[in-house]
Amino acid sequence: MEAQAQGLLETEPLQGQDEDAVASADFSSMLSEEEKEELKAELVQLEDEITTLRQVLSAKERHLVEIKQKLGMNLMNELKQNFSKSWHDVQTSTAYKKTHETLSHAGQKATAAFSNVGTAISKKFGDMSYSIRHSISMPAMRRK
Repeated sequence: MEAQAQGLLETEPLQGQDEDAVASADFSSMLSEEEKEELKAELVQLEDEITTLRQVLSAKERHLVEIKQKLGMNLMNELKQNFSKSWHDVQTSTAYKKTHETLSHAGQKATAAFSNVGTAISKKFGDMSYSIRHSISMPAMRRK
């Protein structure tokens, strides 16, 4: 019995075919004229309430824009503030701090490596220069 009852009390939302079946079902034959009239009146009342709420929301949005204009707040300022706050949030995050620390350490190692390469190249050029100067300044050995 419980398995049958569970089937009637599904907790999943309606899916495509279910929605089509419900939409095409004609429940009006199951309702009395009085119930139909009550539902029609409720439908009209809900539509009126929705219209009123939309008008109130629109008026509040206009009022919000006016207040922001009076305060000198515009879209660009809001974007700057949002960006600044987001950037601050990123910088204070643990992931950013760890990444910054790792990249900083890697940068220091890369700088040291480039410095060592530069020193080695300079030394090699110095050795080559000495070798060239030395070979030019030495008289050529003659064959006897």
